[in-house]
Amino acid sequence: MSSLLLRNARVGLSGPVRHVLITDGRVAEVSAEPCPADQSVDVQGATLLPGLWDAHVHAVQWAQARRRVDLSGARSAREAVSLMLPGSGLSVGYGFRDGLWPDTPSKEMLETAAPGRPIVMISNDLHTAWLSPAALALIGRGDHPTGVLREQECYAAVAALPPPPLDELDRWVAEATTAAAARGVVGIQDFELADNVTDWSRRARAHRLDTRVVCTIPKHRLDEAIGRGLRTGDPVAGSGGLLEVGPVKIFVDGSLNTRTAYCDTQYPGTDSYGLLETPPEELHATMALAAAHHLHPAVHAIGDLAASIALDAFESVGCPGRIEHAQLLRRTDLARFAKRDLVASVQPAHAPDDRDVAELHWPGRTGRAFAYADLLAAGATLEFGSDAPVAPLDPWDGIASAVARTDDERAPWHPEQAVPLTAALPAASRGRTGVRPGDPADLMLTACDPAGLTPAELREIEIVGTLLGGRWTYRSSAVLGDKATDRG
Repeated sequence: MSSLLLRNARVGLSGPVRHVLITDGRVAEVSAEPCPADQSVDVQGATLLPGLWDAHVHAVQWAQARRRVDLSGARSAREAVSLMLPGSGLSVGYGFRDGLWPDTPSKEMLETAAPGRPIVMISNDLHTAWLSPAALALIGRGDHPTGVLREQECYAAVAALPPPPLDELDRWVAEATTAAAARGVVGIQDFELADNVTDWSRRARAHRLDTRVVCTIPKHRLDEAIGRGLRTGDPVAGSGGLLEVGPVKIFVDGSLNTRTAYCDTQYPGTDSYGLLETPPEELHATMALAAAHHLHPAVHAIGDLAASIALDAFESVGCPGRIEHAQLLRRTDLARFAKRDLVASVQPAHAPDDRDVAELHWPGRTGRAFAYADLLAAGATLEFGSDAPVAPLDPWDGIASAVARTDDERAPWHPEQAVPLTAALPAASRGRTGVRPGDPADLMLTACDPAGLTPAELREIEIVGTLLGGRWTYRSSAVLGDKATDRG
């Protein structure tokens, strides 16, 4: 492999200007003087940082959401319906938040507005689907009483929808990795409820992938994964190092917006504590089976009681793994996240997004919701993700939200839980804190030093270039030139 020299790069936050040599996909040298290389490019003082990772993505749903009707602005069920009315045939919308709606969605409301038309609307948190009678009939659920399907019913309904042609869908997903690279992303962890190892292997053969991918395993495919000899952390054969076997996803509870997160306290005005998807005994048995075959658990836990159940299971089984989301926590559980080889996989953009629904459904408890500063202080290892399409696949949105605790004109929400940029960037970079010889050349170049930017400016930061194993996956012709490289 040829060598590449990045000249005049500002290395790290507020770092010095240096010249960085990349050889065989790794950083070979960081020096004050330029050295010979097969190719070189003057990056003109751009800041060189480790590339970003999105630790929690639903790749197919994100790729499709980029082409669906945007329902995120709907303030009521009727307003959401009005957004779906243009068009014909099967229409799919995405992004509604019904936790604050004054009216109740129903299949009759959709039928009245668009008689006989198949319409599917998927909530922002992916835990609710709202279908018209024609759409229900399309998936064999014409007898459903309301057309509003939650949790496992929702997942099954979305999976049963007629998919785009497989080659077209794979192209959309590959294009989504290219779009992510343009924001400095070098890797994603995909949590689709699918055979992700097989699906991504097919995509890697047919398309150029511009990020690395950790391919998670749904709980219902655990036995199959064991039979195939898959192990968390192993490279996927034939992928050229781009694909890695991920953890096994296990649900303990539901979500906040759907009021199915499993909590110590009842939801206001109800007798419901949320939904326990996997009882403790079953969770322990599943995690133990996975761990015995070198597959790490990734346990979905949003409510405080769910998180406590997950922590109990990790302590009992004694295996490495992850707790996904950890949105509401008991204060007495914070220190338990400091367990070695346990990752708190969190989505900072959800904090400003969900502040109103959290105040409504978790009253008096929001000081321990999205408690990133408390987790860091307790010694937890944080990894940031977006949960795309729940939030955009853009780690800078999450970084800014973690630092600012707001994404609009309102004052920060629980600013005591904000984290400094020096902690947010490693959490969004799979723990990497600098650019050093021997590191993988999975790097990004920003037009200016992020250390000097406001949260609003962080969200809009200009990416000059992204490198994956020393290969350009994105480059700005305005800064780097049309060819991006020249003889040095």
